[in-house]
Amino acid sequence: MIRVEKLVRLGELLQESTARGEIAGANVSVIYKGEEVYYAEAGYADIANGRKISRDSIFRLYSMTKPITSAAVMLLMERGVIDLLDPIEKYIPSFKDMMVVSEKGDVPAVRKPDIKDCLSMTSGLPYNSDPDLASKDAKKVFDELDERLYSDNPMTTLEVVSKLGKGRLAFQPGEGWRYGTSADVLGAVVEVASGMSFGEFLKKEFFEPLGMKDTDFRVPAEKRDRLVKAYEHTPDGLIEYHGNNLGIVNHMDADIRFESGGAGLVSTIGDYGHFARMLLNGGTYKGRTYLSPATVRYMTGAALQPHQQKMMESWENLAGFTYGNLMRIMKNPSLGIINGSMGEYGWDGWLGPYFTNMPAEDTIFLMMVQLKDAGTFTLTRKLRNVLAAALQ
Repeated sequence: MIRVEKLVRLGELLQESTARGEIAGANVSVIYKGEEVYYAEAGYADIANGRKISRDSIFRLYSMTKPITSAAVMLLMERGVIDLLDPIEKYIPSFKDMMVVSEKGDVPAVRKPDIKDCLSMTSGLPYNSDPDLASKDAKKVFDELDERLYSDNPMTTLEVVSKLGKGRLAFQPGEGWRYGTSADVLGAVVEVASGMSFGEFLKKEFFEPLGMKDTDFRVPAEKRDRLVKAYEHTPDGLIEYHGNNLGIVNHMDADIRFESGGAGLVSTIGDYGHFARMLLNGGTYKGRTYLSPATVRYMTGAALQPHQQKMMESWENLAGFTYGNLMRIMKNPSLGIINGSMGEYGWDGWLGPYFTNMPAEDTIFLMMVQLKDAGTFTLTRKLRNVLAAALQ
């Protein structure tokens, strides 16, 4: 059971955090046995104009896009369209003959990176923010992507991923774990395998039937007043953030062609709740089956190999978790820095949105917030620990 009266503390924490200027605003939702038992909101979607956070506020998901990308791959897997050992080059030819950065210089990849590697972040594909040579290759792609965002020729999903395939890997496929562009690559794989754009595929298979009416890679002009501002901390307090991190158009006011499987979606707390309920209910929501129960068990029950798991040890927030199918999955709650639950799974985003499904408790927790470089941060952990205390 859940003690709903204890959940009131969640809303109080949001109010306290906004009052201290730690965040501009946020909302949270707790869903228990398929029903929302608690919702709270606090603060502002737009401080300068006094616009407050509401249920229909639209947030940039950033990496909370990844579980949705995983679901798309799982759907193609269960339909027999793709095989998880398919090399990426089968869909994106530039991934042929990849090179790997090593202490001895560039060496050929001993095997081809495949779909399973990308789902577990064991592909060797890095993001663009580290000083190593593989990351510098990725940075060149994202720099060009950023330069062309508002041009007459913005980069498409396939163009971005094709260029990433020409870069070097940080390690031999399968030999390590590194958070990187694998989910973006999978978005392009879905495009090629399905014969439609990644966004069209997600709309057809998930968003429209699930009733996720505000979830997309774009925000139409008539909805843009519901898009929350993004904020960052400075010595003078919170200020608006206007950057286009990872090629995501912050203001959603350009001709968006890059449908980023790793970071591109926007959504509301209610919309994402529909997706989370579908997964927690074994792939079914409101009488429609989106994924088979066997597929959802596979999707949410993954684990890294021991040598890969060691690569995650520098991520303090992931203590107690393994990683697979683009999500964290709790394997050892005693190691965690939150009061977590065995088998819980989910992910967060660069601006702080967060979700977890807790099958053992039949509970979903969602938070939406827009704070630069947040990820899973202090407020997230406080909220999770309050939730744990409410679960009996």
